[in-house]
Amino acid sequence: MIKIIIGVIVAAIIVIIILQSIDPRVDTSGTNTAEVSEMLTVSISGEITKPGTYLVDLDSSLGSLIEVAYGVTSNADYLAFDLDYLLENNQSFYIAPKYDMSDICAIEPIDKVNINKDNKEKLMTVNGFGSAISDALIAYRANNPFRRIEDIKNVSGIGNATFEKIKNYITLFSE
Repeated sequence: MIKIIIGVIVAAIIVIIILQSIDPRVDTSGTNTAEVSEMLTVSISGEITKPGTYLVDLDSSLGSLIEVAYGVTSNADYLAFDLDYLLENNQSFYIAPKYDMSDICAIEPIDKVNINKDNKEKLMTVNGFGSAISDALIAYRANNPFRRIEDIKNVSGIGNATFEKIKNYITLFSE
């Protein structure tokens, strides 16, 4: 008898978790293939209320994606993303934090560098940016200003591992 009760409780918990993970804003039932092909699939993570992958209209901006994802958290660093950025299919966005939440008493914002403006010495203060990468970053931005922090992976020497290490320490804009 106890095994049956435990089994029912476990099943109920699983159903609750599944129902909570269903996003009512993404409803593909009744959507035909032509309608889906006129949509973009875009992912968003980080300081976002409901991280995930969303279907959005073709002409959507990052601001509209954030709205669909229920907005940013109070810890979002508005200097690290551009709300007017026009989305492309299969892009991923990371919304960086302003404060280090692993420090419970964090009252000072994370010290960050502006990848569009800061000089080599300032860039090298980020763990992961050596002399060569800082030079490559400066050369890249001379012709291609960064519109999203993920664009830094286009710089020679910066891949996914480096991005994961530095993503909380870079911004696009200055205060």
